[in-house]
Order: sequence, then C-alpha cells, then structure tokens
Amino acid sequence: MTAGWTEDRVGALKKLWLEGQSASQIAKALGGGVTRNAVIGKVHRLGLSGRAAPSQPARATFRPSRPRPAAQPTQAPSAPRRIEAAQPRVAAPVAPTPAPIPDLPGTATVMTLGAHMCKWPIGDPSSTEFSFCGRRASEGVYCMEHARVAYQPQIRKGGKDGASELARSLRRYI
Repeated sequence: MTAGWTEDRVGALKKLWLEGQSASQIAKALGGGVTRNAVIGKVHRLGLSGRAAPSQPARATFRPSRPRPAAQPTQAPSAPRRIEAAQPRVAAPVAPTPAPIPDLPGTATVMTLGAHMCKWPIGDPSSTEFSFCGRRASEGVYCMEHARVAYQPQIRKGGKDGASELARSLRRYI
C-alpha cells in the first residue's frame, strides 16, 4: 500500500506536472510505491491540465533531402502535336463460362458454388474428385433431397402418450 497523498507529495506532483514531466517520471521521482496510474488519477482529480512543455523527449529526425531535377535549358516550344480522334477499341468477345448443370449432383466446386446452389458435400474433401451437389437449393442451403436427410423430424423417446406424460408431471406436485 502506498503512503498516501500528503501535501508535500501533492505539491511535488503539481510542480513536476507543470514542468512537463511524464506520469512515469513523476512516479519515479515521488517514489514510495506511487505508480504511473496513481499519478494520472491524482492529476485528473486535481484538475491539472496545462503543461509547460510536452512530456515527450525531443527526437532528432533526419530525412535525406530529395534530389531535385536539374534545371533544363529553356527550349523553344515544339510544334503542337496533332491529336487524332481515339478509335474505339473493340473488346475481344469473352466466352461465357459454362455454369454447372444444376440437375446433376456433384457438379459444383468451391469456385463455382453459387448462392442458391445445394452445398451438400459429395466425396472425400482430400480427394481431387470432391465436389458439392450444386442443384437448385429450395429454402436454405440444400436441395429438397438433401434437406430431407439433413433436417429430420425429432422423434419422441419412450413412446409415451400425452396422458401418461401429464399424469407423471402432476405426480410431482401432489
């Protein structure tokens, strides 16, 4: 535990702070277990704001000057150049990339998989033949066939009917 903020310490804190010392430097000067954070907290509680000088040490920065281009001798202006109308460039026709056939499962790769395509993995991911289903996804991320496999209805365990379940739960309260 620190010795506390005596009037002498507070006076020294104010003096060092107004001289531009950093909180770490003030904490070292005060000693007695005063930390940087304690100094910062006390400065805020005292409402000290102004500083005489920045607390950061002056750093010498050396920047090599950029070489300036040599002044070229003045030349007579050349004849104006003739600007010909730019001919519109005809872009080479880009062959459309064939989209994977959505009816055949296993035709989509990671690169060709679209937003509304079935993302059911087919094969071993470490093999080169790995692909995704790729058929049209109905709702969600899978086609109808794979959605039936992925989302199976919950099966009640024990085969209990509603009446016996109600009786069992009521026994707890009777």
